[in-house]
Amino acid sequence: MHPTVKRLLGFTALAGAGYAVWRAMESRRVTSSVTWEAQPFPYPPQPRTPSTAPKTAADDSPTDWIEPDDGACPTSHPVKAKLSSGIFHVPGGANYDRTNADRCYTSPDAAESDGLRASKV
Repeated sequence: MHPTVKRLLGFTALAGAGYAVWRAMESRRVTSSVTWEAQPFPYPPQPRTPSTAPKTAADDSPTDWIEPDDGACPTSHPVKAKLSSGIFHVPGGANYDRTNADRCYTSPDAAESDGLRASKV
């Protein structure tokens, strides 16, 4: 048998075995409803289950922060926060209008209690 044919058969057998192992591992995978939520630097992401998911503006119960609607905050939660930088912006600030928020807070105190700092400008 030609050496190239032997190599091709060996590679095919190895690929088939790898695929069988991958299928066996995928069949044992546990699905979970846990997602990961970004945290301000230097903290690692935190798991978020559906029961601890943040409230949106459509919810009736008040909360300190909500998810923004396309980066815009409602009037009930005017403070815009960027989790990647750990900074929040208040209305009337220099960068407030161009900031696409990750979270919207009711007040600067609520944002500070969540570990964020105020914008310097």
